[in-house]
Amino acid sequence: MKIQAFRLLLILLVFQSVVHAQSEGMVFIKGSRYIPLYGRDSTVVEVKDFEMDVYPVTNAEYVKFVSKFPKWQKSNALKLFVDKSYLSNWKNDLELKDSELPNSPATYISWFAAKDYCECQGKRLPTVDEWEYAAMADETTKDARVKASYNEQILTWYEAPRSNENTIGLNPENVWGVQDLHGLVWEWTIDFNSVLITGESRKDVDKDSDLFCGSASLNATDLMNYAAFMRYAIRGSLKAKYSMKNLGFRCVKDIIQ
Repeated sequence: MKIQAFRLLLILLVFQSVVHAQSEGMVFIKGSRYIPLYGRDSTVVEVKDFEMDVYPVTNAEYVKFVSKFPKWQKSNALKLFVDKSYLSNWKNDLELKDSELPNSPATYISWFAAKDYCECQGKRLPTVDEWEYAAMADETTKDARVKASYNEQILTWYEAPRSNENTIGLNPENVWGVQDLHGLVWEWTIDFNSVLITGESRKDVDKDSDLFCGSASLNATDLMNYAAFMRYAIRGSLKAKYSMKNLGFRCVKDIIQ
């Protein structure tokens, strides 16, 4: 009986290791409940387990993508899904400009293109809550937002002049094993426009600019987190076809139970 019980336990452990095996280039993030910056009356949000890319998608990876899916090449992408800045840092459909590095985050990518890229990899863009949940960790703490050093480090990045040497992997990984959530580029989320608040919640103000999260400090749960304010503000100003020099993306994947 003891031998049979041992075998059963061994089989169970092997099964669990297979179920939770990390996908290549991704890390497992254990979900939990947290209070986001913009919660209604400090509403606690539950984030389920998921996997996230260790790094943002690079120029080299995006070159491979458009080679395989020509509809997203610079000359072929429909204007409905991209603006005139799309891949403006490329020489042509398949070549980067000389100033661009293969191992830098892919930028000048629209939300539509980023979304399709992730889906073609069997992944998806992260939700705002997934991104913020993963990004609130530092090297040692899952929720480092209470640390003065955490916000200071991010704000230092905002203040620093941008450089072409913005290659992935130069910043320390956080406690989950994710790198470059801060320090390189902004990143698309699947529900980036969910940071907009409704006119009703602002007593029916009629200026579009007042609907952006940057104006919505009344709903903030942590007025000291200026770094997060900036992220929400930039998301609230975006449209899905926009492409920007400092806006990239990474993918996530659901955990199949």
